[in-house]
Amino acid sequence: MRDAPRQTVAWKALRAVLADRVAATGRESLDIVDAGGGTGGFAVPLAKLGHAVTVVDPTLDSLAALERRAAETGVGVKGLQGDAADLGELLKPDSADLVLCHSVLEYVEDPAGALRAVRCVLRAGGAVSVLAANPFATAIHRSLAGHFDEARRVLADPSGRWGDRDPTPRRFSRDALSELLTQTGFTVGEVHGVRIFADLVPGMLAENDPEALIALEQAAAAHPVLRDIATQLHAIAYR
Repeated sequence: MRDAPRQTVAWKALRAVLADRVAATGRESLDIVDAGGGTGGFAVPLAKLGHAVTVVDPTLDSLAALERRAAETGVGVKGLQGDAADLGELLKPDSADLVLCHSVLEYVEDPAGALRAVRCVLRAGGAVSVLAANPFATAIHRSLAGHFDEARRVLADPSGRWGDRDPTPRRFSRDALSELLTQTGFTVGEVHGVRIFADLVPGMLAENDPEALIALEQAAAAHPVLRDIATQLHAIAYR
C-alpha cells in the first residue's frame, strides 16, 4: 500500500502528458521509452493502455522479469540491454514521444550525458518524465532515525549524500534538477513532489485510511513548500 501514493501522483502527471501528446500527434498509440525501466512497473501498464513501449535496462535479470510480467499481462514490451547514455546507439533519433527516466540520474556516471541521449531520441515536442531523489527529504529521514550528523552532512554535501556508506551517489534539489534539464536543452514544465507524507507516517496509520493519504499526497504534490521536502521530485520537461 505504501507505494500507492507514489504511483498515484506520478501516474496523474503521466496521464496528463499522454493526453497532451495524443492530442498533439493525433495518434492513440505513442512511442514510449523507459530508460532504466527494470521489471516494467511503469512500462507494462503503459503497454496495457495501447502504447508501444521499449525498456532499456542494463540488467538481464530485470529484462527477463519484464518479459515474464508482460506475458502474464498479455501485452508486448520490447526489452533492450543498455544504459540511459546508450539510448542514442540503441534507438533511432526522433523516435519517441515520451521517455521515462525514473531513479536513473542518481546512479549514472554522467547525468547530463544521459539527458542529452534522452533528448536525442525524443521527437520535437516530446516529453521526458524524471523521478529523482531529493536531498532535503533524506536529511529529514536521517534525523528521524537519530542520525543527526548524517542529516547535517546531507545538507552540506554538494551531491546530497550522508556519508561514504550512502548507497545513492547523488541527489537533486528542485533547483538543481531544473537547472540540469535546462542545460541539456529541455523546457521544464511541472515539478511535483512524491512521497511527501507516505514515507513519514507509520505504516499502521497509512493502512488505516489509504485513500485519505493518497488525497493528501495529491494535494501536497505541487505545494511550493511541501513539494521541496518530498522523497522524490517528479519533473516533466519537453524537447
